[in-house]
Amino acid sequence: MFERRIAVIGAGYVGLTTAACLASLGHRVTCADIDRGKVQRLQDGEVDIVEPDLPALVAEGLAAGRLSFVASATAALAGPGGGAEVVFLCLPTPMGVGGLADLGAVEAVAEEIAADLKAGCIVVDKSTVPVGTAARTRVLLGRDDVSVVSNPEFLREGTAVQDFLHPDRIVVGSDSQDAAERVAALYSRLGAPTVLTDPASAELVKYAANCFLAMKLSYVNSLAELCERLNADIGAVTAGIGYDRRVGHSFLSPGPGWGGSCLPKDTRAMLQIADSTDFEFRLLRAAIETNDRQRQRMVDKIRIAVTGSRAGSLSRTRLGLLGLTFKAGTDDTRDSPSLAIAALLRQAGAVLIAYDPAVAADPVRPELADIMIVDEPYLAAKDVDALVILTEWPDFRVLDWARMAKLVRRPVVVDTRNLLDPDVLSRAGWAWYGIGHRK
Repeated sequence: MFERRIAVIGAGYVGLTTAACLASLGHRVTCADIDRGKVQRLQDGEVDIVEPDLPALVAEGLAAGRLSFVASATAALAGPGGGAEVVFLCLPTPMGVGGLADLGAVEAVAEEIAADLKAGCIVVDKSTVPVGTAARTRVLLGRDDVSVVSNPEFLREGTAVQDFLHPDRIVVGSDSQDAAERVAALYSRLGAPTVLTDPASAELVKYAANCFLAMKLSYVNSLAELCERLNADIGAVTAGIGYDRRVGHSFLSPGPGWGGSCLPKDTRAMLQIADSTDFEFRLLRAAIETNDRQRQRMVDKIRIAVTGSRAGSLSRTRLGLLGLTFKAGTDDTRDSPSLAIAALLRQAGAVLIAYDPAVAADPVRPELADIMIVDEPYLAAKDVDALVILTEWPDFRVLDWARMAKLVRRPVVVDTRNLLDPDVLSRAGWAWYGIGHRK
């Protein structure tokens, strides 16, 4: 079996998924993280993040001896069986000043490991990084005998393992053809189309993909608003355009706006990249502005549903929120549109009671301040003036809506994800307000 000794620096969503999946492909992987508590839990087979299939894959790698965890980058380089042949940098690149990605962690690790890399090693930028980062990493390493490769990840939270093991494509960028081919060979068992290119193009691919998806989502949210004004049905419209192979069905579901750890950060970073070349990316800027407006539009929809008027007051109105994460299947609340809408509702004076299967009450998290978080959905319905679906958890579809109707003050539900069946809600006595549907 083809096997490489691999070090993965960083055990977050991308790093841990990368490490576990590469180990499942037969490689020998050592994964490092500076959080010693996390490292100990991972050594014990405990995965902190909510990600389907990942705990089982970590357990499999540990049991087979192909996956191990350490608390320092230099220890990962040594690894079992000799020095690492390939080092993946899977480090956080949060939004920095002006919207550009903050490369502090990537640069610090590059400087830390430079002297300990074995000759002929390949350093892989896996994190989402601005164009030119591979060249910058090469300078920081200061090693002519070490190659740098850009290999962007295309992992969606909630389906990260499946995305890694069944990718649409593998993108590898390097000035060294040999290094690019060696990195591409790590994924050979997956049989995916592979794009070998230069570092700058590879770095731009990730931003280009995410920005296109963000624009597609903003488009469908605008289309949903137009449907409401024209008394048309967004479901029929998206079905009609989705069967066009040039459009496709993916990312055509209207909602409360896009969020999460990638799209907001990457769209703003792309604007900064464009600005640095004196290019005004008007289309992308409009998509961001449309997304910002969508949150307020959802608040207006809630206001109308509860008070009957766009100018009605939500002061002291009790609202039950179902869903706080930015999408179903994850516990991630970073840049969650659900929380952005909750903040606007609090500003309007509403009292908020919320339930999310992946979010528990936590007094030290400021984004959860002033939200009463309960541990089952029926408690979120108790004596509220309306329920609001903010995250598309499938569990919400099968709630006992007749029972829920007896708990609320008024049986009104604002479904910002079009998750529920309006006919089922109507039979249970609810007034249902969806997105982009005929009045």
